[in-house]
Amino acid sequence: MHKKALIFWGGWEGHTPERSANVVKDILSDNDFDVRIEQGTSALADPAIDGLHLIVPVVTMSTVEKAELDNLTRAVRNGTGLAGFHGTMCDSFRNEPEYQFMTGGQWVAHPGNIIDHRIDIAKPLDPIVAGIGSFPYRSEQYYMHVDPQNEVLATTTFTGEHLDFIKGVVMPVVWKRRYGVGRVFYSALGHTADEFEVPQMRRIFERGALWAARTPR
Repeated sequence: MHKKALIFWGGWEGHTPERSANVVKDILSDNDFDVRIEQGTSALADPAIDGLHLIVPVVTMSTVEKAELDNLTRAVRNGTGLAGFHGTMCDSFRNEPEYQFMTGGQWVAHPGNIIDHRIDIAKPLDPIVAGIGSFPYRSEQYYMHVDPQNEVLATTTFTGEHLDFIKGVVMPVVWKRRYGVGRVFYSALGHTADEFEVPQMRRIFERGALWAARTPR
């Protein structure tokens, strides 16, 4: 039985939401998902999303109707998986604390903008990051407000070069968590669709999305 996934995209164009959504579609399709892509949040109003195996938001700095958000959080609490990346999941709806509670974090800064930094694997035995050592990365280095309940799989350390008072801060980059009985996966990597060409980034997201997806029923 094929798993069913919904990708919804929109918001700030700087994050290449439509292109990124199609990259994710290809990743999921290669893993036997039937994938539906929708622009905007209106697809979340359908109560049938409760039966999906996975939902992937690719939306930044946008808004969502209360009924849509209620439907989304209910679906995840009931077992639908949620997976996403960068600001397209953890800067989607700044005015919605319930959404942030579900995702486990919210972007607040990226000092220096596009910079070279390092990604360090925090739990090398976890299947999502197994076999992937520390690697260099060039993108926004996200500073986030994060839920202490997250199971952190990878981190990055701020050098203080671009903001002196955060020197030495170790920031979660990749995590997984539960929301109700649903599995939630997040990676801060993926500012634009081009970053999926970095093999470690793509592999981590692919594994995380597969982990998050509900077992077919």
